[in-house]
Amino acid sequence: MAKPDPALLDAARYPFSCQIEPRFGDLDVNMHINNVAMAGILEDARVRFFRTAGGLEHLAGLSTMVARIAIDYLGETHYPEPVTVHGAVERMGRTSQTVLQVVMQEGKPVVFARTVIVMVGPSGPAPLTEAYLESARQWMFRA
Repeated sequence: MAKPDPALLDAARYPFSCQIEPRFGDLDVNMHINNVAMAGILEDARVRFFRTAGGLEHLAGLSTMVARIAIDYLGETHYPEPVTVHGAVERMGRTSQTVLQVVMQEGKPVVFARTVIVMVGPSGPAPLTEAYLESARQWMFRA
C-alpha cells in the first residue's frame, strides 16, 4: 500500500486539532491501539470538528451519515500516550463533504483518514446550508 502524499501528513495544514487519550481497553493483543478503537478515536475527533465548524448551529434538523471512510495505518500507536487528531475539510459538495484527518503521536503521523460525510434529512440526502458552507470555509485543508 502506498503512503499518502506527504503534504497530507503535515499537521500545519490542518486548521483543527484535538487531543484524545487512548484507554487501556483500546489495546490489542500486541499492546497497540486496536484498529477498531482507532476508528472510534477518529469518529470522536470528527464529531468535535463538526461541532467546532458550526455543524450543530448551521445544520439543525439534519443528521450526518458516513458514506465512505478510508483509514491508512502508518505506524504503531501506543498506550497511554495521547494522540493529537488534526482535521480539515478537503471538499464540499451539494449534500456531502470530505474530511481529512491525520493522527499524530509523539510528533509522528500514525494514521491518515479520508471520510465522506453526507447530510441527511427526512427524505434522504439534504443540501449543506449556505450558512454552513460559509462557516466551513475557514476549516479547509491548507494547500
